[in-house]
Amino acid sequence: MTVGLLAHLVGKLPYEQLAAKVASYGFDYVQLALSKAVADVDCSFGKLSPGLGNTIGGAFHSRGVKVAVLGCYVSLVELDDEVYRRNVDQFKEHLRNARHFGASIVATEVGVPKTDQRELHWQRLRAAVAELAEEAEKWGVYVGLEAAARHLIGTASELAQILQEVPSANIGVVLDPCNLLTQSNYKQQDEIIEEAFRLLGTRIVSAHAKDFVIDPAAGELQMIAAGRGMLNYDKFMGLMNHYKPHSFITLERVPEQHMFESSAFIRRKRVDCSV
Repeated sequence: MTVGLLAHLVGKLPYEQLAAKVASYGFDYVQLALSKAVADVDCSFGKLSPGLGNTIGGAFHSRGVKVAVLGCYVSLVELDDEVYRRNVDQFKEHLRNARHFGASIVATEVGVPKTDQRELHWQRLRAAVAELAEEAEKWGVYVGLEAAARHLIGTASELAQILQEVPSANIGVVLDPCNLLTQSNYKQQDEIIEEAFRLLGTRIVSAHAKDFVIDPAAGELQMIAAGRGMLNYDKFMGLMNHYKPHSFITLERVPEQHMFESSAFIRRKRVDCSV
């Protein structure tokens, strides 16, 4: 069974070194956020091209590592017209070039609103997702939307709502169950995970794997490496295997000293929880 890694967790490095280091840990694929991971090439807005994608993607491919997902973490809820336009156009540039890196998904969380004008932020988000879906359809790739607490889309039901409002088959879900948990609801994690799969399971294109514990001093959730905390991985992996067998599952929040341990944990759970 396969497992991937957020590439920047091994550091921001020249792309050849980055690919070699990821491969040294035995990962099958990466989610690659260019601005966070690549140190020796300017990958800023306007600089992506088929040649650049082929060069960086080829460095990973030659070492047996696939670039499964491009990360383009820009806010899609901005009310400032100039910032909003730049963010949407940058995401569209990633969609146009994703296939040259070897990726079929460009992923993001949608953004944290800076005002309490929720309806205005939602209108911006809906317009952005509609525009991105149209671009994704042209290039045969997916927009991967990820829910995360504090973001405008912070729950499974809110993500299901935007999928209903923008009905494109090229919008997919990046599921991270820990992102749906908060200090007030983590004791209901089984119900929250079940709801996420019920509402979103058929639209999942990738998943993130991390874990959580409760900070004894503050009583708050602390995110840690997969397999070292309280997340019900039997339920999570069982439902992943049921809804999306062999889907991409990418480690997050894992320091290098725990990468072998966490990747082995996920591989084992993918087998043990097969249905």
